[in-house]
Amino acid sequence: MGIIRHRMENDFEDESHFSPISLVRRTHSPDRSQDGSFSEPHQEHGTNFLKSTVFRSCGIVILKAKINLMLPFGPAAILVHKFYGHEGLVFILSLLGIIPLAERLGYATEQLAFFTGATVGGLLNATFGNATELIISIFALKSGMIRVVQQSLLGSILSNMLLVLGCAFFCGGIVFFKKEQSFNKAAAVVNSGLLLMAVMGLLFPAVLHYTHSEAQYGKSELALSRFSSCIMLLAYGCYLVFQLKSHKSLYDPVREGASESEASSLDEEAPDISKWEAISWLAVLTACISVLSEYLVDAIQGASVSWGIPVSFISVILLPIVGNAAEHASAIMFAMKDKLDISLGVAIGSSTQISMFGIPFCVVVGWILGCPMDLNFQLFETAALFTTVLVVAILLQEGTSNYFKGLMLILCYLIVAASFYVHVDPELGV
Repeated sequence: MGIIRHRMENDFEDESHFSPISLVRRTHSPDRSQDGSFSEPHQEHGTNFLKSTVFRSCGIVILKAKINLMLPFGPAAILVHKFYGHEGLVFILSLLGIIPLAERLGYATEQLAFFTGATVGGLLNATFGNATELIISIFALKSGMIRVVQQSLLGSILSNMLLVLGCAFFCGGIVFFKKEQSFNKAAAVVNSGLLLMAVMGLLFPAVLHYTHSEAQYGKSELALSRFSSCIMLLAYGCYLVFQLKSHKSLYDPVREGASESEASSLDEEAPDISKWEAISWLAVLTACISVLSEYLVDAIQGASVSWGIPVSFISVILLPIVGNAAEHASAIMFAMKDKLDISLGVAIGSSTQISMFGIPFCVVVGWILGCPMDLNFQLFETAALFTTVLVVAILLQEGTSNYFKGLMLILCYLIVAASFYVHVDPELGV
């Protein structure tokens, strides 16, 4: 969710090309009475136009996507919490209700990127693309559930790199069975380097803790985590400049067999809604996700007890699958259209954003809230991340993919999921 799926080469200099409101203002200048106020016919016309714009926008954002059939699960979770109180049911209903909201949030961000240009659009995607995971993490931090935050963010990285990318490689390989699909190798190498840097940031606090070599017990580990988080945020900011400004050409997609008309069709796409409509939907959807996330976080412990499932499995496997639902579908769709660079950006780009922005951001937020969130993800989780990054980096070296590489990644994810199902978190005890 966290990348620009459609690369825009031309900035939109005039919003009036896409905004029906500005079009009406050009063609129908409002008549005023002698006292300077709008006349009643024009006031009525403006009201009717506003209503039609709202209905049109709701039709595009809400009714257009079939995934929005799952929206009633959200209100159902709130009603069950209020009248029934079964936390296991509240958790699963909240989980299902967040899926369409997360997908529509990505859609609204995509629409806004048409108007902002590539640089600001990239920042918006970094901020809102993984908004679901970050909102859940902030509510968990407020509740003091540091391990849930760590494991859900870790799970998002693992899910994107193994499950999402694996399904994209596998489905694309099945569709294009007799050839190997290619992607931009240079961009993949840069992202792999950033992911290894993130592993380094998480590895040293864990090693410091388990070797008992802290200069000040209980303080050095937290201080190192906060310092490393600031460095990682700085590195991610530099990466945005590198990707979207100074070395933009490095991220041009590989389009070996595409005709000129196919290559330019992506740039000619127009937004479905106006800029202010997109901003309004971002606010509304973020608020809805925030409400459901609070119910979701509160029900995690109860769901773990009622289902007999470890909290670590819920945090690492179930929560990230919901947050990555939209990315999962998009990556597969683009891979089946032989647009593997976009699929790679969806999967690996989102993992990079979570590891270099999401995790350090939560450490800083915890610092502000007075919560001792650190980068010590425990040895088990850190080992899972290290081996995942290593496997994916090796498979990306050649710049090609096929169905067997995708199958390997999916099977690796199944091993990871099984490992966390039998893993007992030493801090949570479940």
